[in-house]
Amino acid sequence: MITRRKTNTVKVGNVKIGSNHPVVIQSMAKTDTKNIKATVKEINVLEKEGCELIRVAVKDMEGARAIREIKKEINIPLIADIHFNYKLAMEAIIRGADKIRVNPGNIYKKEELNKVISLSGEKKVPIRVGINSGSLPKAAGKNKELSDRMVSSLLKYLEYFEKKNFSDLIISLKASDVVSTIEAYRKVSKRCDYPLHLGVTAAGLPEDGTVKSSIGIGALLVDGLGDTIRVSLTGDSSDEIRVAKKILSSLNLRKFGPEIIACPTCGRCQVDLISIVKDLDRKLKRYTTYDIRHTKKPLIIALMGCEVNGPGEAKEADIGIAFGKDQGAIFKKGRIIKTVKAKDAINELLRLIGGWHGKA
Repeated sequence: MITRRKTNTVKVGNVKIGSNHPVVIQSMAKTDTKNIKATVKEINVLEKEGCELIRVAVKDMEGARAIREIKKEINIPLIADIHFNYKLAMEAIIRGADKIRVNPGNIYKKEELNKVISLSGEKKVPIRVGINSGSLPKAAGKNKELSDRMVSSLLKYLEYFEKKNFSDLIISLKASDVVSTIEAYRKVSKRCDYPLHLGVTAAGLPEDGTVKSSIGIGALLVDGLGDTIRVSLTGDSSDEIRVAKKILSSLNLRKFGPEIIACPTCGRCQVDLISIVKDLDRKLKRYTTYDIRHTKKPLIIALMGCEVNGPGEAKEADIGIAFGKDQGAIFKKGRIIKTVKAKDAINELLRLIGGWHGKA
């Protein structure tokens, strides 16, 4: 069981972030924020996938002003991502952003930052201080390890907020290098108690990005670190949500639906188990009548390719099938309850679990 690091609680819209609350999934819209219609469409698709916080790029005043109109059409809290121009942060706050993200590498003038902090405090808008390895402040130093440069830059920047008694903060220290990212978060976690936003930046195409994010984010979550996560992929933003959910599910931090466990198959397998597993996964996605996001113990379903791997090896599953030649033995908690033809096995399995939370 993972013991979460104790942190402050920060409220972003109606979502609470911190050690006493579930790890929150977020993503970033890939649209131009000025294109309100396209941005709203993408955000609403992501919400259906399970996104709970959404960030948008604010690169000009028109984008900042669009926040008010976007918020009218979405249900989840909206975060404004700000770089270079502090006035964009001010405008985003005025227009109703639920949180802003600032980059210490390009918004660092004391008088400008103080104005942002003052307005955020007045409007009760939290701030994420987001360190990025690719845009560290010049004063970070060149001879230190990357993780040390990231941590020292962040802590120095946080002094501005602490002098103004502003503690409504979330922090992040992202690099594209997985090991540096892990080291930076581990080091900073010992120096402050702000909630941590986890991620590996610029992780790449879905295959590479999924691996890098799963290792980086997963390692930190196992340490008890992390209060909100974003998987960064060069691809469909919906994939970011799916991967994030799988990371949290695999660590039993949250559950989002039935869990399928399946053997990798070998020469003993006499059915097309890969197609069978895909078929079950597709049909289970039709379940819509049961919100399992905060359920601690979802249904575990096992699909095993032979009698060696099931039901004995999968006896911890709630229900499953062990396949032989042209047939499947359906079992519950390791006990066989009936044998059916292989071609009918999935439909029979779904019939047996249909009363659990809906119909496939």
